[in-house]
Amino acid sequence: MRAVKISNNELEIVSQEIPQPGPDDVVIEVRAAGLNAADLLQRRGFYPAPPGWPSDIPGLECAGVVHAVGINVTSVSVGDRVAAIVGGGGQATHCVVPAEHLIAVPSSITDTEAGGFAEAFTTAFDALVLNAQIASNERVLISGAAGGVGIAAIQIVRAFGAIAVAVTRDDRHHDALRDLGASECLTIDQVGTIDDVDVILELVGAAHLAVAQTKLRPFGRVVVIGVGSGGRVEVDLLGLMSRRASVTGSTLRARSREEKASIAREVNEQLVPLWASGALRVVVSEALPLEQASAAYDLFAQPGKLGKIVLVNEA
Repeated sequence: MRAVKISNNELEIVSQEIPQPGPDDVVIEVRAAGLNAADLLQRRGFYPAPPGWPSDIPGLECAGVVHAVGINVTSVSVGDRVAAIVGGGGQATHCVVPAEHLIAVPSSITDTEAGGFAEAFTTAFDALVLNAQIASNERVLISGAAGGVGIAAIQIVRAFGAIAVAVTRDDRHHDALRDLGASECLTIDQVGTIDDVDVILELVGAAHLAVAQTKLRPFGRVVVIGVGSGGRVEVDLLGLMSRRASVTGSTLRARSREEKASIAREVNEQLVPLWASGALRVVVSEALPLEQASAAYDLFAQPGKLGKIVLVNEA
């Protein structure tokens, strides 16, 4: 197989043997793999893969077809189209994945789109539905709304009957975000002027949350899943008390096999039908061949893009 390998903070394409599945695993022949902020951090040495996953092959998600199955696997067959979140190793032509972590890919979805689904939509779903438990007509403030997770969050909020308020660096993508389901769009400097919200999905960090926390309604919830603008912020504890609000955080990568299996089941049951119907869609900013991984990482690091950067392998 071919794989992206991190070596001394640089990326190279290497050839390796195709891995074999464990008894409860499958091997995916990867057709596409989305890039995520964690990949850039891992390249710089700041976010190592959890134990049991490739330590030098990045990639937190992939999509393709089942290439091989372990002896205990009966839920899928060779040739089935699937996607998955992984602890590492997604940016390759083949990847070993626990069978219970697989997400079914609808027939109407392209490989490139599928490559950008698992991480963004699972992350947003876990934070909004399983953690914040958004309810119909609640106002949900989403920072970093033009990124992959932000776009997923907007669509999930709309699909569950809530109201998405999208926050971005500037207004260049506001029309596109409204088309995706945002009821309101604003820039980060306008956050202090909005009506109060029930939920804050924090994808940016200190630069946004410092002001956004003052806009919570009673019983409001903050879920922090990104801190790119800074991981430390002064919190108004008296304000949290008076609002009876809660602040939680979430990551997916290091969760146990059992926890990820539980989330995958929920995604298959609740999100995949919406994906198949067209109510959810992956917005792909750019798709580049695996061999151009370095260029893809550079592109990801630039501000102003809308949606996912995806690495693709030819079938």
